[in-house]
Amino acid sequence: MMPALVSIHDVMPETLERVERLLALMSAPVRRGTVLLVVPGRDWQPDQVAQLARWQGEGLELAGHGWTHRAERIQGWYHRCHSRWVSRHAAEHLSQPRGALCELLERNYRWFIGRQLRPPSLYVPPAWALGALTADDLKASPFSYLETTRGLWHLPSGRRRALPLVGFEADTSAGAVLLRTWNRVNAAWASPKRPLRLAIHPYDDELLLAGSLREWLARISDPVDYWTLFDATSARFTES
Repeated sequence: MMPALVSIHDVMPETLERVERLLALMSAPVRRGTVLLVVPGRDWQPDQVAQLARWQGEGLELAGHGWTHRAERIQGWYHRCHSRWVSRHAAEHLSQPRGALCELLERNYRWFIGRQLRPPSLYVPPAWALGALTADDLKASPFSYLETTRGLWHLPSGRRRALPLVGFEADTSAGAVLLRTWNRVNAAWASPKRPLRLAIHPYDDELLLAGSLREWLARISDPVDYWTLFDATSARFTES
């Protein structure tokens, strides 16, 4: 049994049924502690926004996750490699200049307010790729927390926490082997004061690591809220 931060990525109108199916795999405490990464720039209908509101009402946390979750163009060697081996076409930050990304963060945050949803404290760039954004840009954004592949960042204070990460989005045999290895290494790095992050994608329960996903979910006894990692009043996650 272990403490963990659980998130479901790519929450869009077309994935809502998949998200509910994933939530149904979780125990009640884990479900309530799950963060849903919402992509606002899709074709959201009123009943779909209402579903987000119901999840918030159940205690689930919503986070911002890009705008369309699709790169406008692939340019430069880094983005081409990232797209081929990591993100495919999802890393939309890598295709936009700094000014456009600052506006994207503002627009993402305002989308929630405009639909009477509680605005998110956490922002997660698609494929965890920040692109041209600087630390000053992030601190000036309306978000208080940022998640990257390496871990979590409390933007107002500049404090960062490196945290292990496991994932399950493998649709090829080679990808499954690499991801299993990644997960083993990261799980070995986890500790009671360094909780594991489980990053789940909408179709993971049908892909090659579906069994592994279910095993990991069954092992979680203590879902962790990301903001508690930076709570100065608690020594629970303070690393010596």
